Amino acid sequence: MESTGLHWLARAASDPEAFRLQWERTGFGLALLPAGRRWDVLSVPGRLGRPALDILASGLCGPVLADGGDEHIGFLVPVGTAARWIGTGVRCAGEGTWIAVPHPSRRNRGLRWLVPPDGSGRLNDPVMLELALHEAVARLTEE
Repeated sequence: MESTGLHWLARAASDPEAFRLQWERTGFGLALLPAGRRWDVLSVPGRLGRPALDILASGLCGPVLADGGDEHIGFLVPVGTAARWIGTGVRCAGEGTWIAVPHPSRRNRGLRWLVPPDGSGRLNDPVMLELALHEAVARLTEE
């Protein structure tokens, strides 16, 4: 299978090829995929998520989602992270949950990729994300 963001996302579906073909054929911008199969998602308030992404962007970071108003920023992290994450105001999506994801190569006015999946399988490192969130909080308190 070709290694693109679309193919990588489709691998989370129970039938990746059928899912990918349907997504391409229907032209819908959004799809529901199960979290906890290939990745978990940590969703943080935008006022922390945006600065944390800026901090992470100085290195390599994995896929990151944002809602239409940047109210929430979702970081795709390794499976199991959601079950172990402790943090006020952080919504965790892991095994047994579903998330909406935008098509990686189509523009969407609402939910969109700030850092789209590139097909490599790279995810956000939870330790680096936690450090970036701490730094974002520190910056906010200084302002």
